[in-house]
Amino acid sequence: MATIHPPAAGVSADDLTAIEAGLRADEPAYLADLERLVNIDCGSYTPAGVDEVGRFVAGFLADIGASVEARPDPTGRLGATIVGTLRGSAMPGARLLLIGHMDTVFDAGTAAERPFAVVEGIATGPGVTDMKSGLLAGLYAIRALVRRGELPFEQLTFVANPDEEIGSPSSTPHIIELAATADACLVLECARANGDIVSSRKGILDARINVHGRAAHAGVEPEKGRSAILAAADLVERLHALNGRWPGVTVNVGLIGGGTRPNVVAERCTLEVDVRAVRREDLEAAEGAIGDLLGELSVPDTTAELEPMARWWPMEKLERSGRLVEHAAALAERLGFTVRDAATGGASDANTTSGLGVPSLDGLGPIGGNDHAPAEYLDVASIVPRTALVAGLILAIGRDPVIGEWRAERR
Repeated sequence: MATIHPPAAGVSADDLTAIEAGLRADEPAYLADLERLVNIDCGSYTPAGVDEVGRFVAGFLADIGASVEARPDPTGRLGATIVGTLRGSAMPGARLLLIGHMDTVFDAGTAAERPFAVVEGIATGPGVTDMKSGLLAGLYAIRALVRRGELPFEQLTFVANPDEEIGSPSSTPHIIELAATADACLVLECARANGDIVSSRKGILDARINVHGRAAHAGVEPEKGRSAILAAADLVERLHALNGRWPGVTVNVGLIGGGTRPNVVAERCTLEVDVRAVRREDLEAAEGAIGDLLGELSVPDTTAELEPMARWWPMEKLERSGRLVEHAAALAERLGFTVRDAATGGASDANTTSGLGVPSLDGLGPIGGNDHAPAEYLDVASIVPRTALVAGLILAIGRDPVIGEWRAERR
């Protein structure tokens, strides 16, 4: 008869009480660090600011005993990826990967325009919830366990990503490398506004369609021209008609540019397209259907090609990810709140880890909302309980014999 291992059974009441009390004492320091980070302009294309956040993260990790690397962006246009590694007490044991990002979507000068503030328990400022609060939740949770001598892993790796808001072009190779030996991954994006964590995300194809026609004088001999704009206009309608062909698939042309001047038949037109799907097979089917449309343009002698700019396979809820959800729900109940897992349409680095087959859970940061907008906010009251949840979840994963068997299977 198989042994039953209830979720979070390896985390005692004394563990949670001590973790939560320690984090409650740390809350003023957490808020001071949050203010410091939010008031740094660190949009993805502001590498000096991103690297300033990176130095903070590297220093924090070094102070708790991690070996730390700063891995520069090979193009020099983005900040460095910070990788901190902690060796645990279990040899051999599970390997856990945590990921948080340091960049925001905001331009330089935004922090000065609307700096960090707390009014009636609500914190505001650029990146306050997406995701400075989650980044700090991961760091403070790990420190809470290190202080107690509780790191029941062979290895725990923390990745601070400089470019998630633009698709993680520089950090993805590092994440893939580190995920290859991980048994589970926790991503520290904020919880949904209703408190839900995230167990699945849509996959995304971010693509450009280049339509080619033939230029001609629009008044003197228009018949010699082949309008790329006209072909593209019809194509936009047919692309949008793909919405709903597969469950959960969305196709949106969000940007159009073409032509040179009104008296010239347009030789070129460009469409930028966002395609999303819940399942990988449906994303692949949608991309194939788009390819078919490009071979059937409405204007004779025009052509088009699809240029993929970025791709994230869906974060599908793996069977083993369900074990992580069970741990989170059980721990939350013992901490005095309810957690449910949900699906969302946005992508994150969890798409990458889940796509590699690594059981992954996201949305573990404090509760907030209005991401990417001036009204972005964080519920300050959620900081301690959600950080305690992260710490408890780390402990539960490390002590779970079921997850230990996953590791044994991979060796």
